[in-house]
Amino acid sequence: MTGVYLEVGTKRVFACAVDWPGWCRSGRGEGPALDALATTASRYAVLAALAGVPFDPVAEVDCIEIAERVTGSATTDFGALDVAPALDAEPVSAQQADRLAALVQTAWDYFEQTAAAAPPVLRKGPRGGGRDRDQIMEHVHETEVLHARMLGLKERPFPPGDAAALARVRAAILAEIRAGAVSRAPDGLARSRRPARFVARRTTWHALDHAWEIQDKQEQ
Repeated sequence: MTGVYLEVGTKRVFACAVDWPGWCRSGRGEGPALDALATTASRYAVLAALAGVPFDPVAEVDCIEIAERVTGSATTDFGALDVAPALDAEPVSAQQADRLAALVQTAWDYFEQTAAAAPPVLRKGPRGGGRDRDQIMEHVHETEVLHARMLGLKERPFPPGDAAALARVRAAILAEIRAGAVSRAPDGLARSRRPARFVARRTTWHALDHAWEIQDKQEQ
């Protein structure tokens, strides 16, 4: 079974594979969100292969089942994951945490490699407005500070292009994900905090989504 939860906003719904961080897509309703998830299975398979994790896109789509529904927020409607499902509070084994970390790291690497290989000027269109490569890179990098804070890490924004700061923040996120995923998330997290499994899913989705954006917006 491929467990999927739905983050349901008033205008947008996200369908997210519980155990496949980053495999999350949105739509204007539950059906469109699930359809979008299914159509990107083959693209997600590229990430899984790079991470050395077996992933059969046909089999995963064929056995999708809804595991949970959560009420979204204004952030959901804006187009970003925001609300953690209850199932993210459940701990995973050390082996599963290693798998989770491998997929997160691979998504980061995949984004960086995709961006490095892209031209500076991208095709303009509705997706991402008029942002070119460097603007997308800056956005992805600065959002890692938000992900770190979701884990309770006291990270500060850093200047664009500061590779050492980015590496430090990402290393801290990865360490916290590894540690947090194997223990049950505490009850009563502050509004800004999220369980480790959710943060793993969100940062992976964010990197992967923008890698795909860069690929889709390259001049033909």
